[in-house]
Amino acid sequence: MPAEPQVGAIDSREVAVAAARTASAKQASRVVILDVRELIVITDYFVIASGSSDRQVKTILEEVDKALRLLGVRPVRTEGEPEAGWVLLDYIDAVVHVFAEEEREYYDLERLWRDAPRVSWEGSDAAPSG
Repeated sequence: MPAEPQVGAIDSREVAVAAARTASAKQASRVVILDVRELIVITDYFVIASGSSDRQVKTILEEVDKALRLLGVRPVRTEGEPEAGWVLLDYIDAVVHVFAEEEREYYDLERLWRDAPRVSWEGSDAAPSG
C-alpha cells in the first residue's frame, strides 16, 4: 500500500475524512470517500457529497473549507458554482466534489471510479477497505 502523503500538517486521508464528516454534519447526502491512489497520480482521495439545493451545496462547501482551514489546509483551486449544481475544492491529495442530486446522477463519479475502494469513516455506511 502506498505511503500516506502529507497535505500540510495532516495526511491526505485525514483531510478526506475531515471533509466527509463536515459535509455529513451539514446534512449532505450520500457522502463517500474513494481511495483513488492506485488508479490515478493526481490525487489520493475523492470526497463526493450531494446537497438538495444550490443553497445547501454552497453551505456544505463553505463549511468544508472552513473546517479544513482550521486544520491548516487550504484549497489550491476551486471550480464550478453552486448554481451550476457542482463545485470542486482541490486540496491536491484530496479533492472534494459537492453536487446537486441531478448533476451527481449525471456525472456518476462512483461509476466512473468504480474500481476505487470506498474508505470507511465514522459516520459513513461504507464497508471498511484495506
